[in-house]
Amino acid sequence: MQGPEAFFCIVDLHALTVPQDPVQLRELTYDIAATFIAVGIDPGRTNMFIQGQVPAHRELSWLLECTASYGELQRMTQFKDKSRKNISVTAGLFTYPVLMAADILLYQAEAVPVGDDQVQHVELTRDIAQRFNARFGEIFTLPVASVQKAGARIRDLQHPENKMSKSEDSGGTILLTDDLATIRRRVMRAVTDADAEVRFDFENKPGVSNLLAIYAAIENLDAASVADKFSSYKDLKTTVADRVCDFLDPIQKRRSELLADRAELDRLLAQGRAKAEPIAAATLHAAQEALGLIQVR
Repeated sequence: MQGPEAFFCIVDLHALTVPQDPVQLRELTYDIAATFIAVGIDPGRTNMFIQGQVPAHRELSWLLECTASYGELQRMTQFKDKSRKNISVTAGLFTYPVLMAADILLYQAEAVPVGDDQVQHVELTRDIAQRFNARFGEIFTLPVASVQKAGARIRDLQHPENKMSKSEDSGGTILLTDDLATIRRRVMRAVTDADAEVRFDFENKPGVSNLLAIYAAIENLDAASVADKFSSYKDLKTTVADRVCDFLDPIQKRRSELLADRAELDRLLAQGRAKAEPIAAATLHAAQEALGLIQVR
């Protein structure tokens, strides 16, 4: 999907929905930039930039907040989950799906690659865009979610009924930055079940099916079709652990190389921002004009 019309933004503004240490936030922003490149995003072919450095994102977000409804945002899964757990939530956590909509609509995106847990956000984006277009004219392209078949939702290795989460790690999360020994240990300790049969059946065998899904995602295969490759749970875990480590090792090495040269990362991010800013500004100005806001001439 890479090319001059593709945009990959590092969402530092979204990170502010939960408390952040300023020094760590800067470091993690660079970390994500290096990781994007290490996993294969080519800043020479596509547009990679930091969200907060393009002011149109937060400006359009406010215009869209005045289009979105309270009920829509109240139904968003992450807000519901954290509210149900009595976790203190910010207003930003409530409204961040609208900022995500701005991220998408500013670039007239036709397709948005997401995991299946994020399809709801793309659907909200479509609803907001349709409502805005119906009221004020055809300003925004209506995007669709692009969900890959393999690895659309990776589950927690210890609690496979839940998605694998960076923010709620129970010992069942694999981070791209984990050392290979930790990754191997976590895969080998993954929850399975008392039935020894290796088959893809998320309803009855979520732990086993999750391991098959991880393997299939790396090999770009259908998860249901790879079960016959494994004779036992030990064979499955060992193979998945080996394959995940083999897959992540070169990514981690490339990421470390990139993080050692911050000046080059700054250059690449500035290059991406220079491409993104005029496109985002044009969409923002069109939306402002349609709303009747007076523009500076």
